[in-house]
Amino acid sequence: MSSDFFDRVFDRVGKIDSASLKRQLKRLSSELSMMETVFRSIQEGVMVIGRGGKLVYANSAAERLLAFDAEKIKGKSADRYFGGVDWLEGMDWESASEGDGEWSRLLTREIEVTYPERRIISFYAVPIRQADVAAGADALVILRDVTLERQREASALEDGRLDAVKTLAASVAHEIGNPLNALDIHLQLLVRELHGLDDERRGELEELAGVARNEVKRLDSIITQFLQALRHPDPSFEPGDVLSLIGETLATMRIEIENRRIEVKVTGSAKVPAVMLDPGQIKQVFYNLVKNAMEAMPDGGTLEIAVSAGDAFLRVDFIDSGVGIPEESLGRIFEPYHTTKAKGTGRGLMIVKRIVESHGGQIEVASKEGQGTRFRISLPLAERRIRKLSAPDAEPSNRRIV
Repeated sequence: MSSDFFDRVFDRVGKIDSASLKRQLKRLSSELSMMETVFRSIQEGVMVIGRGGKLVYANSAAERLLAFDAEKIKGKSADRYFGGVDWLEGMDWESASEGDGEWSRLLTREIEVTYPERRIISFYAVPIRQADVAAGADALVILRDVTLERQREASALEDGRLDAVKTLAASVAHEIGNPLNALDIHLQLLVRELHGLDDERRGELEELAGVARNEVKRLDSIITQFLQALRHPDPSFEPGDVLSLIGETLATMRIEIENRRIEVKVTGSAKVPAVMLDPGQIKQVFYNLVKNAMEAMPDGGTLEIAVSAGDAFLRVDFIDSGVGIPEESLGRIFEPYHTTKAKGTGRGLMIVKRIVESHGGQIEVASKEGQGTRFRISLPLAERRIRKLSAPDAEPSNRRIV
């Protein structure tokens, strides 16, 4: 309904009989009701802001997106709902209402809100000419929830980073793998040439060559594991005993654990439900988490591995008494190449996360600097537990069963 209609009605209001006036008012009421229904039904938030940032109108979507009650703040400043953006206060309202080009440049923003849930909201504001609306309404603000879009963009960016890592890893494997093979072959030839020496001298040199060959094999193993993690091979599932895998992992690392003066305690039930898992991959998870805990305790300490079972998941907590993870790094520890260690590669926890997620599980981390860190692995049980509920004493007389 255009402003021309209202102008014609106002000009002729003195000449219109009461029946016609009622019809026009009924028509006006119907139009306003329909527009209000439309504004309250659309998913985008619509707000009308007056001078000084005061709220004139907001639809239901705007109330939901910014978590406010329009009736309570109507006529009051809405600045705080825009995450501290001060554009409303500092705007030249006179030039804005006349269509100044600077208005559109200033008023296209994105904000992050955390209540009642975390959202990314994109909004833009356009001026409303005072000739078209009632006095006091100067800007129309349109809000849109772009959280999913930004999450998809972040996911695509992470996928791009991982693709770059894969390309780099393949190149590194090619460049390093060939020299490693050559080194191993020449070390074997060197050992053969030692047979002409006396026993004592030959033994010493064979021991040194053996150490060098072991280090070559270790480097080759690191490259292989890195490539396997990036290629993300599918697990070969079978029913597995997590406690046995923990024991095998600790037995492999026993010497290093003792040398670092670390006490390891495995707590929980002596028998836990079976989990469908790939034993080799889960042992790699446990190895990396134990290794991570040891490196967090350079002067010794305690590592507790607590195993517990719920109705659907088996939980394994790795709790160390180490130096902890800085708060600013906590959110990035699973990213490729991110590490807080001077000689770290940033690949261990990335591998852990990928393996756990490929098993249908999840990994959580909690840490406090100077007190320690807890990693929690949750793996789905091979068979969900069924909890037996006690029956009520009596069936209510007014309950109808269909």
